[in-house]
Amino acid sequence: MTKEIPALYGSLVFNDKVMRNKLPKDMYKALRKTIENNTHLELDVANSVAVAMKEWAVENGATHFTHWFQPMTNFTAEKHDSFITPSGDGEVIMDFSGKELVKGEPDASSFPSGGLRATFEARGYTAWDPTSPAFIKDGTLYIPTAFCSYSGEALDKKTPLLRSMEALNNEAVKMLKLLGNETVTSVSTTIGPEQEYFLVDKELYKKRKDLVFCGRTLLGAPAPKGQEMEDHYFGSLKPKVASYMHDLDEELWKLGIPAKTKHNEVAPAQHELAPIFDTANVAVDHNQLTMEIMKKVADKHGLMCLLHEKPFEGINGSGKHNNWSMITSDGVNLLNPGRTPDENIQFLVFLMAVIKAVDEYADMMRVSAAGAGNDHRLGGNEAPPAIVSIFLGDELTEIFQSIENDTFFGKHEKVQLDIGAHVLPHFTKDNTDRNRTSPFAFTGNKFEFRMLGSAASVSNPNIVLNTAVAEALAQFYTELEGTKPEDMEHAVHELIKRAIRKHKKVVFNGNGYTDEWVQEAEKRGLFNLASTPDCLPQFIADKNVELFTKHHIFTKEEIFSRYEILLENYVKTIGIEARTLEEMLTKDFIPSVSTYVGQVAESAASKKAFMPSISTASEEALVEKLSSAYTSLTDGVAELKTLAAKAEAIEDMQACADAFHNDVLAKMEELRTIASETEALIPDSILPYPTYDQLLFSL
Repeated sequence: MTKEIPALYGSLVFNDKVMRNKLPKDMYKALRKTIENNTHLELDVANSVAVAMKEWAVENGATHFTHWFQPMTNFTAEKHDSFITPSGDGEVIMDFSGKELVKGEPDASSFPSGGLRATFEARGYTAWDPTSPAFIKDGTLYIPTAFCSYSGEALDKKTPLLRSMEALNNEAVKMLKLLGNETVTSVSTTIGPEQEYFLVDKELYKKRKDLVFCGRTLLGAPAPKGQEMEDHYFGSLKPKVASYMHDLDEELWKLGIPAKTKHNEVAPAQHELAPIFDTANVAVDHNQLTMEIMKKVADKHGLMCLLHEKPFEGINGSGKHNNWSMITSDGVNLLNPGRTPDENIQFLVFLMAVIKAVDEYADMMRVSAAGAGNDHRLGGNEAPPAIVSIFLGDELTEIFQSIENDTFFGKHEKVQLDIGAHVLPHFTKDNTDRNRTSPFAFTGNKFEFRMLGSAASVSNPNIVLNTAVAEALAQFYTELEGTKPEDMEHAVHELIKRAIRKHKKVVFNGNGYTDEWVQEAEKRGLFNLASTPDCLPQFIADKNVELFTKHHIFTKEEIFSRYEILLENYVKTIGIEARTLEEMLTKDFIPSVSTYVGQVAESAASKKAFMPSISTASEEALVEKLSSAYTSLTDGVAELKTLAAKAEAIEDMQACADAFHNDVLAKMEELRTIASETEALIPDSILPYPTYDQLLFSL
């Protein structure tokens, strides 16, 4: 198998090697120019590429093609068309034109638009993204595309991501040239999204309405053992899980997705997959594919892959850590400190731009991770708090302090660690530790944004981050423009000094889980946007509208439409969960309580009849507890229905979302607590669904 991996990798991808072999030299060069320089693709080149792409796809078993796009959901969309064209003699030929390659016309009326499009305004367009390779899946040629409305508004997540990448590229190149870098022609953002997920038995999954409809359990008493022994993290892989991961790697490698790392995560039944870094838009496409392939492969193994941020109460939820960096056309990582970070002007300018960006647009970074599922995870011990702060590590913090105070920085030599056993190798210690409590941590040559939830699109935080950093660089450029080369080092030093004093409040290297940090963050004036309804109004704040419109990432209409879509999605999610909980309690759980009350009462009556001297106090106490729970749950369901109906009747979407969070979700949590306490009293044989211990430990 090892020898086959190079041949397997990318075998279903229309990559550079295939293009070079299939296209005429002049057409190949023209396409490469389009990809590398973001220039317009001429129709003759598109026609040539279409012919080559179709021939390659048919050779590999494809009969159809689809424009694959990412609407304003956390899923992808596709409409399949066959390659066949009638030839006029009762037969068909396999045909595919340049026009079909570069433009598709899916119905746009049924996708979320936040009011941008009326239902009767159905036309939409998909446009080929030539920088993200086409691929074959299930006998269909998939063409990654952007998606917009008939009047040109972006209805997807790829279009604003590509815009943000271009904005950052423009500002970064300007800054580098100002600093004396004459060779750079472009700067691209690269990301490596780590994907966490749960695996559970498929048949058990089917018996849980909450998992089927909501992706998370709405009821469930904790298992006797959870993650407290810390024995699952990096533990040996169970055979069924190992087999799944092996097949998953193969499927991902065929599609050119560089899956690199796999391991058990902290919670039982939880795992992680991490890829090698790739250009931002390609990495986003790959992550969307990864989530889809994870579910598909799991199904073949009799498993279900759960991507919800918090499928089980009381144990860790799942995140998607967004590792982000900037790479020049020369292959230089702009966030690599080098041997002497304090003397690396280029590094310090770009690092300070990121700090400034995150400080000024921390609210938007929080918005980028907003969602009903992620609200259950943020602030827990497996995830950073909802307060956005930056971890820099001791050395970089000291460097900035020395710049701020004009003091000498005593360089940190690389420390060689002696572990104490002579047989073990010596190795040097990194300049920064890892801080898992930080939402935005510098980890050597990149930043890791840990706030994003496992089910979310990776595009969201990168759109914000790219745009905010572009704005910071633009402001720095304005301050430094006109500076003589011989004065540049001093001018940069003064600029960074001013920026540190203004933005150091966002830097925090301590424990983000403590109450003390929450209080300290409030003193510093940092946002603490605990829930999705709390943070979404920041999307339409004047400063954020100005940021995105200035850099042509969104129009004002696109911003407000996305705000409406996010609110609507939150309301619908909690509404579905409320209805599911009502049904589970009314049809399944409450009758189980009644059944067990009857059994216990009957047992007590039998004792009294046949053994009058034996006490039935324990049975009577249990009946009283169960009866009380029965009444509380029955009354609680009625209250939940009333609260949900009242919330749904609110026309203002923000007020509606607030009501679902403050009233409906609060009542759901109250009912969950009662049900969980009651579940612990009832035998598994009477419970209407698989318990946590069955779900988490069945593999």
